[in-house]
Amino acid sequence: MDKLKSYLERQGIFNPKEIIHNPTYEEIFQAEMDPNNSGFAKGVLTKSGAVAVKTGIFTGRSPKDRYIVKDNITQDTIWWDGNINRPTTVEVFDELKDIVTKDLSGDRIYVIDTFCGSNEDTRLKVRFVTKVAWQAHFVMNMFIRPSHYDLQNYGEPDFVVINSSESVNPNWEQHGLNSEVFVMFDLTKKMQIIGGTWYGGEMKKGMFAIMNYYLPLKGMASMHCSANVGEDGDVAVFFGLSGTGKTTLSADPKRYLIGDDEHGWDNNGVFNYEGGCYAKVIDLSKEKEPDIYGAIRRDALLENVVTDDEGNVDYADGSITENTRVSYPIYHISKIVLPSKAGHASKIIYLSADAFGVLPPVSILTDQQAQYHFLCGYTSKLAGTERGITEPTPSFSPAFGEAFLTLHPTMYSKTLIGKMKEHGAKAYLVNTGWNGTGKRISLKDTRAIIDAIIDGSIDNAATNKVPVMNLEFPVALPNVSENILDPRDTYENNSDWEAKAKDLAARYIKYFEQFTDNDEALELVSSGPILSEVHQD
Repeated sequence: MDKLKSYLERQGIFNPKEIIHNPTYEEIFQAEMDPNNSGFAKGVLTKSGAVAVKTGIFTGRSPKDRYIVKDNITQDTIWWDGNINRPTTVEVFDELKDIVTKDLSGDRIYVIDTFCGSNEDTRLKVRFVTKVAWQAHFVMNMFIRPSHYDLQNYGEPDFVVINSSESVNPNWEQHGLNSEVFVMFDLTKKMQIIGGTWYGGEMKKGMFAIMNYYLPLKGMASMHCSANVGEDGDVAVFFGLSGTGKTTLSADPKRYLIGDDEHGWDNNGVFNYEGGCYAKVIDLSKEKEPDIYGAIRRDALLENVVTDDEGNVDYADGSITENTRVSYPIYHISKIVLPSKAGHASKIIYLSADAFGVLPPVSILTDQQAQYHFLCGYTSKLAGTERGITEPTPSFSPAFGEAFLTLHPTMYSKTLIGKMKEHGAKAYLVNTGWNGTGKRISLKDTRAIIDAIIDGSIDNAATNKVPVMNLEFPVALPNVSENILDPRDTYENNSDWEAKAKDLAARYIKYFEQFTDNDEALELVSSGPILSEVHQD
C-alpha cells in the first residue's frame, strides 16, 4: 500500500481517507448499496440481482468535450481533424488535472488495476482511480481483471485514468474549450482525466482510442467490432456503429464469443481488448436476446433504466434515454473463449442500419469494395430517434468508429485490408435496418443471413446486382424470407427505390471525396455507388 500511496502522490492525490484497492465484486456491491450514497453515486438493486444506476444529463459520451494535448509526441501522429480529436495545451491539462486530483484527495477512493488487451505482447496495464463505487464496478466489468499472480507483479501502470465526475472547469471559456465538462488525454504523461460527466463509457471508449493510437503504428489492425469463433476455429468479426447489432449478432449460441466491441488483429490472430460486454438494453426481451437477458444478474451493472419500487426493470421504457445499457463480465455469456482471443478472421461483416431502405439485406463485397465501404462506414439515423431528426439521416463513420479514431482513417483501412489479404478473409455488407415495407428487417432473417455467411453457403448462391449502389447480392439463401434479398422487391414501384438509391448514392460519393487525394483511393471510386446507372425494367 505504501507504493500505491507514493504513486498516487506523484499524480497529485494526497491523504485519501481510504484506498479501496482492487476490491472484490462483493465489496463493490456493498459499497453501491451503502445507504449514505446520494445523487448519481447511488445504486439500486434490481430483481435480477444487477445494480442499476443513473448517469445524470450525460447518458452517452460527450464528444465535443474530448481533447488531446498537442505536443512533440502527438503533433505529427494524431489525426487533428478539428472535430474528433481537438487539441489542447499541456498547461490547460495540468490545471484541470489539479482540479481532479484535489477533488479525490482526502476522500475515499477506488483504485482498480486492469489490463486492456488479452494479448500479453501488446496489452496495456491501465489503472483507474475514482471515488464512485459503481464507476469502479464498471471498469471491473469492462476491462480484463488480472489474476492474483498478475496483481502481485503488476508494478506501475502503463496508463492511468483519473475520474472525478463532480469536478467541473470554471475557466473553460478562457481555456478555449467547449464547456465545463472535460475528457482529456496527455500521451506524454500517459493519462486520461475526466470531469463533469458521470457516464462510465468515457473510460471504456477513452482506452479504446488509446489502443487505436498505439496498435496501428505497430502494424496491427485495431477494430470497432465484435468477434466470435466456431468449433473449427473459424473467426468472424462484426463491424458496426451503435444500434446496428454487433453485440446481438455475435452472441450466437452456435459459436463462442471472443468479445462484443473492441479487438485487435496481430500476427497470431484476433484478440479482445476487454474483459466484459456493454450492451444496449432498450426493448430487451428474453425471447429475442436470451444471452444478453441472461447475463443481467449479480455483478452486472445497468445504466439509466427505469425501475419500480420492487426492483423490476421496464426495458421498453426509454424515457431517460434510448441508450439504456448494461455492462457485465464476459463470463456471464456461457459460450465464450478464455482468454478472449482466437485465430485469424475469415469472415468480415459490416453492419449497417439503413433507414433509407436502399441496401440489400446482404451484399457480397470485392476486395476493393471492402476498402471503400470500410472507409465510408455507413449507417443511418431514423426520424424521431434524436432531437431534430425528422427524416432518415445518413451517418458516415470511417472504420465504423470515427469517434474513437486517433490516427487518420486510412491507417485503419491499411492495417485491416492488409490482414484480410494476408489470410484470405472475405467481406460482406449486411443491412440490419429497413426496406421498402417501412419495417425493419427481422432479426430472424438477419441471423439466417449471418449463418449463410459463416457456413459459406452464400458464396455458392446465385447472385444479382442492384444498380446505382453497385452491390452484388444472393437471390436466395436458406431460411431467409423470400422477396427481401433484392430491396427493389420490397417496394410497390421500382422507381421509388431508385429515387432513394440515387439520393443515398450521391451522399456516399460526396462523403468519399475526402479520401481521393491519392491514386490508391481514386482507384476505389469505381467500387462505390455509380449514379450513371439507371434501372431497366
